[in-house]
This record gives sequence, structure tokens and C-alpha cells, in this order.
Amino acid sequence: MKALRTTCPYCGVGCGVIATPDGAGGASIKGDPDHPANRGRLCSKGAALGETLGLGERILTPQVNGQPAGWDSALDLVAGRFAQTIRDHGPGSVAFYLSGQMLTEDYYAANKLIKGYIGTANVDTNSRLCMASSVAGHRRAFGSDTVPGTYEDLEAADLVVLVGSNLAWCHPVLYQRLVAAKKARGTKVVVIDPRRTATCDIADLHLPLAPGSDAALFNAALVALADRGAVDHAYTAAHVSGFEAALAEARASDAGQTGLDPAALATFLDWYATTARTVTVYSQGINQSATGTDKVNAILNCHLATGRIGRPGMGPFSVTGQPNAMGGREVGGLANMLACHLDIENPTHRAAVQGFWNSPAIADKPGLKAVEMFDAAAAGRIRALWIIHTNPAVSMPDADRVARAIKGCDFVVVSDVTATDTTRLADVILPATAWGEKSGTVTNSDRTISRQRAFLPAPGQARDDWRIIADVAKRMGWGAAFGWDSPAQIFDEYARLSGVAGALGRDFDISGLAGVDYGALEPTRWPVTPTRQGGRFFGAGGFYTPDGRARMLPVTPQQPAAKTTPRYPFRLNTGRIRDQWHTMTRSALSPRLSQHIAEPFLELHPDDAANLGIEPATLVRVTSPQGQAILRAAITERVQRGQVFAPMHWTGATAPTGRIDALVAAVTDPFSGQPESKASVVAVTPLRPAWYGFAVSADAQNLTATYWATARHEGGWRSELAGSEAPEDWEIYARTLFNLPDATCLSVRDRVRGTRLAFLQEGRAVAALFTAPDPVTLARGHVAAQIGAEGAQLLAGRPGAGQADPGPTVCACLNIGLHTITRAIATQGLTSVAQIGTALQAGTSCGACQPELAALLAQRLEAAE
Repeated sequence: MKALRTTCPYCGVGCGVIATPDGAGGASIKGDPDHPANRGRLCSKGAALGETLGLGERILTPQVNGQPAGWDSALDLVAGRFAQTIRDHGPGSVAFYLSGQMLTEDYYAANKLIKGYIGTANVDTNSRLCMASSVAGHRRAFGSDTVPGTYEDLEAADLVVLVGSNLAWCHPVLYQRLVAAKKARGTKVVVIDPRRTATCDIADLHLPLAPGSDAALFNAALVALADRGAVDHAYTAAHVSGFEAALAEARASDAGQTGLDPAALATFLDWYATTARTVTVYSQGINQSATGTDKVNAILNCHLATGRIGRPGMGPFSVTGQPNAMGGREVGGLANMLACHLDIENPTHRAAVQGFWNSPAIADKPGLKAVEMFDAAAAGRIRALWIIHTNPAVSMPDADRVARAIKGCDFVVVSDVTATDTTRLADVILPATAWGEKSGTVTNSDRTISRQRAFLPAPGQARDDWRIIADVAKRMGWGAAFGWDSPAQIFDEYARLSGVAGALGRDFDISGLAGVDYGALEPTRWPVTPTRQGGRFFGAGGFYTPDGRARMLPVTPQQPAAKTTPRYPFRLNTGRIRDQWHTMTRSALSPRLSQHIAEPFLELHPDDAANLGIEPATLVRVTSPQGQAILRAAITERVQRGQVFAPMHWTGATAPTGRIDALVAAVTDPFSGQPESKASVVAVTPLRPAWYGFAVSADAQNLTATYWATARHEGGWRSELAGSEAPEDWEIYARTLFNLPDATCLSVRDRVRGTRLAFLQEGRAVAALFTAPDPVTLARGHVAAQIGAEGAQLLAGRPGAGQADPGPTVCACLNIGLHTITRAIATQGLTSVAQIGTALQAGTSCGACQPELAALLAQRLEAAE
């Protein structure tokens, strides 16, 4: 089959992928060596994309009220209910909630429909949860949402400062580019993060600042720049307003708020002041804050004051979390923007867009942002809601309340690929095409537009999102404006509209791509006009404010909105793990991606654990004013005392008590509307269940327990369980769990090791359950691998003589386990990550596991001493 060049659907790095269909509904995947973002590299998730292409979890037909329906009847219902709601309650009574998983062409169609034809800006995106504060900061400082630099700046810098960014796990390919630059030219790396993350493995300096104190730190940096003569007065005089006021406010700030060691702080300030080629990379640790916009502007102030912006190796750099968060920003996917970076508050901009679309209306004010939108649904002000490719019942803050709001809304439509916690609340479900089946464009973090290309046919009745939106628009009476036959026609219209924006003096202009051969479009960094292509912004000024000057803003550091109390004494930080993505609707389909970390957990400091009586691997109950969760305790010095960390990926389908956003307060930044996802307050207590369990099976399990978390393995499913009461009969419980009423059961019962049951069909193991009064200790990977094998050897829980246990997965790309690595370190005398790579290949693919390999080496060295 013919190989096709496409783009990875995970993070905002925007890696090129070469997909070769296998003719049976799957494809082989490798990195595209010619794509400028990755040059052939892929992370563990990208490398495993071929494992996520099956149809077992797919929605393949429209559904109305839980029953299969035809497309015509479903679309008639959607169009009719939206039209009736608008007639009865006005355009402001309807809303769209979109996703950075959508292609630019899909985003464009949705925004054109709701802002230009329905006439409301009640359209927002889950990108509001990850980068809206960066957008707001850019607009306040630059007059536009412009990313000034490029990925190449990471390789040209002498100092890279990573703020609130675990680049090693969240953007592994960029991390590897930075690792290579550090090796080649000695780049200094500073990591600023309350938590010691995997990225700290390459840090020359780690600053574990107090949560929320980033603005105080960068105010101190601004003062240091001024006092040490690093301010570029010629640049500020020609291109910047507000320098003196921003500096005066910075001098009034207290760097002691950061809680940093004075010597470490002094080292950072010295490096920051004396290194011209500095790039400040920031991500969710900055953005996901009730003062995220101010934090962004505190960083931008430093670069504007020094003129370290828009030149090689210099500049602030926001790295985005989703494959098309940037594309959504560009088409106006946020409630407070129009397409092509035009301003919804500007009458000239509104008239230009309306005139180009020849639309009957145009939204004349910002609409409801994400948190506001679901609040309005809860209050009955939003009566018809269309959610596309996102799972807000899990991912929004105060998620339980959001789920109730969706369930209570008069009419809810969800377009998606698989069943989620959100689709289960919908009146109408519309089956959409997935990655590999749809065609369009995406924009990555450094403004590079790349093609996603279809290499598989659309399954069942699935349709492209742009076509679904256009079909609804036609049924609402606007067929002529939505009469596209292909995404190429939408892209051409969008490119022409960007020319209108360019003529109005805006940054986003890809009019040079109008009429381009869409099928052959190569990765292209915008702007693209007859006179300019790509490059950096603002090195010589040219800002998009009315007077063309940037704005430095006075920033007053603020503490996190929620305060710890005796009842809620811990500060909760949330984030991602290496091998999973968002709410796992794609990544959890890959067995190998679930082997590194298979269940939700809570990191807490050893001193806090000791004070609470919490032992390693036991379960804890985490409670906030909004909700509660049950998580596995991970006792570690990666977090500071009084702080805890939990990942945000698990759902009602994978670990119903692990939905971490149910704990997060819906506190938002007043400028960006972005929620504060890293500073909620919680209490932590031991759970003390009556029993713990581990279950493996060839088929999905009927899980019922106080706590459970399930994941795929190569031969089926594996689950962790715990219960408040032990069943009277473990065999009856297990037969129900595995739906095996007639299988042969072999059991071993031991007062210390607990009960172990194996189920055989035709002499082969098809399921097993291990229970004990304490956390079950056994070789989980080995046991899972015995499903399908003859006999019941898996009841031993560990390999027999002569059998090797690879242990938990460390290198997901090449499926290399912990025990394999530690044995090689011990028996081969390996002393470096490079030597491990040579011996085992571990860490030689995406490199995201290299920090863990380094930690294993350090543990070995410490044990030897």
C-alpha cells in the first residue's frame, strides 16, 4: 500500500508521520524525516499510533436518545432543535464547545456557522483549559496572539528556561531537540517547577518555587535585568511602552514569595541577566492559574525590556498541548476572537468578516468562555449545546457539576469517535471520522501549518466534522454559504479571508496559500504572503497595537485563589503522564502505552505520608470542597511537603474514582477565563480497604468494587481493585467479574498471600484474580502475558525457574521493562544512559524514558556506595 505523509494527532509539537496502510484497516507508523518539527523522531505515543486504529471502540452510526438513527433524521433533529431554540430564546441560548483535536477546516466551519449565521459568540474550545492565558498575555503585550519565535530558537539559545513545562513527558520530541542542543553547544537549562519532573534530568538548575509565585520570580528577573545593565534602552524607546511602570511594580514585589534558596535564586538571576540568547519556554504551569495572564506578561516584560525577542535564540515561547490548539486560535475558536486573529470588539473587523462571509449576522461581543458556558447550561440559560471531540464531563474543573449541567441541558449533541463520559449524557450522538480517516490542516506551536491526510476509509456511517456542520447549516437555511465539496475549498476560503485580515494590518495572513495545490501542501510556517513567508516576529518592533508599540504591564504577584486550611492542608497539582493523552480515548487503546503507569496515583512527600500513616502502594482518599477521588499512593520526594500531584487522564470508563478534575475548583483567570488547575486545596486520608486485588483476563471485565482501574495488555485486560468488604465467595465474585460461569476454576488460598483463582477454557488460562489484605505483590507483566497459555502457571504470580520477568515497562517505544534494565546494569556494568541504549536500545527512540534510566543508574550507584 502507498505510504502517506500526515501529522501526529497528539501534542502541539506537530510531528510529521509516515503512515503505510496494511490493507486490513491498520497501518504502520514511522516518523517523517523531512518534517521540520521532528525530523523523523516520534515519542512513545506517536510511535504507538498504529495500535489505536481498530474499530472496536468506535461509534459507527448516529444515535438519538440512545437508539440507532439515520443521518437524515438525526441532522433534521439537530437543525430543528437549534433553530427552534433560537426562535424561542434568542441566539445566546445556544452554544458550541469545540476541541483542539479538530482540524482547522472543521473549526472554521463551526465558527462561521455560530458567529456569522446564528449570530452568537457562544463558541469555545477545550484549548481554553490549556493556553488561553498565553493568548490573553500575547494580546495585551503585542496587540495580537502572535508566537514570536520558532523551534530553531531552542537550538540557537545559550540559556533555555523551562517554566511550568515538563517538556520530557509532555513534548518529548522538543525535549530531545533541546538535549541534542545541550550536548552540541553546552546550552544551559533551568527548570522552574514546584515538582521535580523528568525534565530536571537535563537541568543545570532546578528552582522548586512555591506554587503560584512565578510572577514574583519574573518580577525579580526584570529588576535584575535593569540593575545589571541588560535592558536594551534603544529597543524600548523605539518599540515599547510601559517600561518604567512595569519596573516600578517589579521593584515593589517580594522575591521571598518564591520560597527559593537565595543562592539558587541568585544564580538564576545572574544567568538570566548576562545571557543574551535566552529562550523562556512556558506551558500549563504558567497558563493554568487564576493569575496566568499576569504570569505570562511578567515573562514577556523581561523579553521586551531586553529586546530578546524575534531574533535567533531569543524570545518567550508558549508550547501548546494539543495538535491544533493554534489552528483553533487562528480561526477564532475562542469565544472572544474572530477568525484570522481579528478582534470581536472591533467594529471594522466585525464588518470585514461579515462582509466576506456575506452573513446575515455577526457576533458583536465576546461569548461565554468554557467555565461560563457550563455554568450557563446549569442555570438553564444555554438550552442547546453541541460538543465536538472533547470530554468536558471529565476534563472540566468541578467535573461532577459540569456533568450534571450537561445532563440537565434541554438538548445536547455530541460529535465524537468513541463513547465517553460525555457522549453518555447526549440526546444525539453523531459519529465522526478519526485521525487517519479525515483530511485537513493543523498548526503547531511554532506556527507551522501541516496536512493531516486520510490513509484509511471512513468506517460505518462516520462523517467528517466539516460536512456534518455544513449539513446542519443547510438545514437551517444557509446552504449556499456552506456548499463546500472538500476541505480544500474550506482552506481556500479561509486563506482568502486571512488576506482581508492582513489588509487590516493583522499578523495572521496566509493569503499566499489561496489556490495552492492542497493535496501537495508542504509544512509551511505562517505568515505566507506575496512578500513574506515564515520567520520570526518583533525583532525590529512592528507590534499589532494601535501605535505599533508593545506594552509592558505592571504585574502584582498574587497567591493562589484557594487557601490551605486545617481541613484542606494540601495544595493539589495536576498534569499529564508520559504515555497517556487527555482522557485516553485514543492512547488507552494501545496496550504498551498502559504498561508504564496503569492506574491513577497521588504523589505525596514521605514526611506527609508518615504523618498520615500512609504506606507505599496503598490507597488514599483525596477530598476537596468540590469532590473526592481514590488514588494509589506514590510516596516520593518529587513533590514538596504540603503539595501533592495527580494525573488528569482517568475517566468513568477507566477508573471512576480517579477523575481528578472532580476535585478542581472552577476558579478562573479574570482576563483569559482559564481555570486554575494546579492549585486547588485538598485533604488526604488513608483508605484502608478490606482487600486489594489484581485481575487479568482475555475479555473486558464487569468491574464492581470500591476502587478499580482497568487497562489493556497485549492479551486482554488488567485491573487493579480494592473493596471495603470482602465477598462471601471469591469464586462467585470472580465468575461474575470475568463473565465466566462455566470455565474451570483453579484456586489457591493462603492467609498471608490471600486468594488466587485462575480460570481455564480448553486447558488455557483466560482469566485470573489475585486478592490479599494488603496491596498485591506479583509480577504483573508476567502474569498478564500468561493469558492464553496452557495450564495455570500464572497462579504462582512470578516467573518460574529459567524464566525472566521484564518488570514494569520503562521504555514504551521498545517495550523494555524495569527488571530487564536493572539486570543489564548489574551484569554488564553499565554506567551511562548511552550504554543502556547500546545494550538494550532503551531510550534510543523518543528518549522520554532517559530520565528514568538515569534515575535507575543513580539508584545502582547509591546502593553500591
